[in-house]
Amino acid sequence: MLVNLQLFGFRALWSPYFFLFVLALGITYYLITGPLRHKYGSVEGPTTKQKIFFYIGLVLLYIVKGSPIDLLSHITLTAHMMQMAIYLIVFPILMIKGIPAWIWKGVLFKPVIKPVMKVLTFPLISILLFNTLFSIYHLPAIFDMTKSSPAIHTSFHILLLIFGFLVWFPIMSPIKEWQIKHPLGKIFYIFGNSVLITPACILIIFADVPLYAAYSSSGAWIQAMALCVPGDVLSGLTTTSQITGPEMFSSMSTLEDQQLGGIIMKIMQEIIYGVILAKVFYAWFSPETLKVDPLPNTVANTTE
Repeated sequence: MLVNLQLFGFRALWSPYFFLFVLALGITYYLITGPLRHKYGSVEGPTTKQKIFFYIGLVLLYIVKGSPIDLLSHITLTAHMMQMAIYLIVFPILMIKGIPAWIWKGVLFKPVIKPVMKVLTFPLISILLFNTLFSIYHLPAIFDMTKSSPAIHTSFHILLLIFGFLVWFPIMSPIKEWQIKHPLGKIFYIFGNSVLITPACILIIFADVPLYAAYSSSGAWIQAMALCVPGDVLSGLTTTSQITGPEMFSSMSTLEDQQLGGIIMKIMQEIIYGVILAKVFYAWFSPETLKVDPLPNTVANTTE
C-alpha cells in the first residue's frame, strides 16, 4: 500500500502548505504566551503541561490532516474514521487544555462573541449541535457531496471542528462559569454524548452494502482524490491508467473497510470518553474535593 501511495507524490503525501500553517500556529502560540505576553497585561505564561498539550495537539493535527493519513482518508473509510476521531475529539481536548484561560477569555469575551458562546456552550445545545452535524455529515448523500467540492468539504470540516470544541466546553472549559457545575451532571453529559454519536456508527457498521460512492465508484473516488492530490498529478495518473480505484490500495473489500471504519470510530470514541469519565470520577472523589463536598454518610458520621 505504501509503495502505491508514492504514486501521488510528495505534495499529496505530506501537504507542505498545511505543514507551514501548523508551524505558524506553533510560532504564534510561542510568541503570544512568551515574548509578547506582557502586551496583554499581567498574565501568567502557560504551564509545562499546557505547552505539552498544545504542541502534541499540533503534531496530531498535522498527522491526521497533513500526512499520508489524510491521503488514506480519501481512499479507505477506516482511515477516514481514525482521522475524524482524532480531529474532532482528541485535538479539541488538547487545545482546550493547552491554551491558557486568559487567551480564551480575550477571544470569547468580546461583546459580540460572548452572548453567542453562552448559548452555544449550553450543554443541551452543544451536545445536539455536534452529534447532529456529525450524523448528517455521514449520511451517504451529504458525505458524497462534501467529497465532490473542496469548498463544501472544507466548510463542513471547519464547522465540525468548531462544534467539536463546543461539545467539550461544558466539561472542561477554561472559563469555569461555562462548565457543568456538578460532577454527576458531567457524567450524564458524557454518557449522552456517547449515546448520540452511536446511530451514525451503527448505520455504517451494519449496512449490508457500500454506502458511499466516494469509496465504491471509480468516478466519485477520483473526484474525491482531487481534494488532496494536485490536479496535474491526478490527471497524469488517470490518463495513463496508473490508478483504477481504492481497491488497489487495500486488501479489504469496500464493505469490509466500511464496517471496520464504523467499528474503529466507535471504539476510539468510547476509549476517549472513558478516559474523560474516569478523570471526572477521580476529581469528584479526590480527598480535596471530599473536604469541600463530602458524601452524605460522611456528613452523618461527623454530626453524631
